[in-house]
Amino acid sequence: MDFGDLQNEIYFRGLQGVVPKWPLTAAGLETAAEAAMPTSVWTYVAGGAGDERTQRGNVSAFARRGLVPRMLVGAAHRDLSVDLFGMHLPSPLFLAPVGVLGIAAQDGHGDLATARASAATGVPMIASTLSEDPLEAVRDAAGTTPGMFQLYTPTDRDLAASLVQRAGRAGFGALVVTLDTWVTGWRPRDLQIANFPQLRGAALANYLSDPVFRAAVPDAATDPRSVVEHWARVFGNPLTWDDLPWLRSLTDLPIVLKGICAADDARRAVDAGIDGVYVSNHGGRQANGGVPALDLLPDVVSAVGDDVPVLFDSGVRSGSDVVTALAMGASAVGLGRPYVHGLALGGAAGVEHVVRAVLAEADLLMAVNGFPDVAALRSADVRTVDA
Repeated sequence: MDFGDLQNEIYFRGLQGVVPKWPLTAAGLETAAEAAMPTSVWTYVAGGAGDERTQRGNVSAFARRGLVPRMLVGAAHRDLSVDLFGMHLPSPLFLAPVGVLGIAAQDGHGDLATARASAATGVPMIASTLSEDPLEAVRDAAGTTPGMFQLYTPTDRDLAASLVQRAGRAGFGALVVTLDTWVTGWRPRDLQIANFPQLRGAALANYLSDPVFRAAVPDAATDPRSVVEHWARVFGNPLTWDDLPWLRSLTDLPIVLKGICAADDARRAVDAGIDGVYVSNHGGRQANGGVPALDLLPDVVSAVGDDVPVLFDSGVRSGSDVVTALAMGASAVGLGRPYVHGLALGGAAGVEHVVRAVLAEADLLMAVNGFPDVAALRSADVRTVDA
């Protein structure tokens, strides 16, 4: 079945008087999710760094790109499948790591709900270190759909090794190391209400279930404050190039560096033996005043060539955005806030709704524009247009 068949499903259900339960556009999802979320969670999900111009720029960068369609190519059926780190995936879409999935869901277990949506759609989830449920449970909930584990590298090397080894034993297919969040960026929305979820004990299940962390906080069960204080001390490690051999020594899993945006950094990472680079500016949440991530993608792709996959996120709001990023060289494209909005509205079913809608739009766009597969998109003519 082509992903675009969802639109016929919707139209035929409409003949029985049934319409989609949740919005089908990113703007509609955002509005509905804001109404459904507590203010403290909404500000964390919606907010960015500074005046959020980089966050807005990530989105508007897609509006400045357009694909030139190709006709008479017979794209009656599309093949969106890709191979990534030994995983054969039905599409190039993945669910980007988000550190408050648990509390974004109405039942407080959004990491598990997202994993169940991953299982239902075949779209892999990058499970965050910051989770309301242990990584083993999240991996189990994803069933046979492959997944990856995102690491916020702690200053405690024994704890880092324990988290990485747990991810390997749990069955994750790659390790995604986030580089740009060893310290939190200036986020006025959260600061205005003096709210940081992790300092209130949220999303710390992977630490509380870890033997190394627990050994360092023997009173964790009776003194929650000691847990938060120790977490704050060990959370952020400002990694350097000299740390890469140590990271490599921790696991045989493919290692992907998330936050690589400069072409020189990408090339250096590949030369150091890294298995993949991930172009992302954290959706504009960490540093304001930067270049939109999409604008940097082609340079990174050019720098690494065919040596390693290039993952991408930041500003992706639709299926057309996914297609644009693929045409500009991304090997796989991450969806962030829109699926969190779906999660807030309907748990696993809400995430599945958003994923299916994004893939349907991407599939139909490829059909109309004459791109039968992802390989064909690689030779697409992408123009800069007036936004």
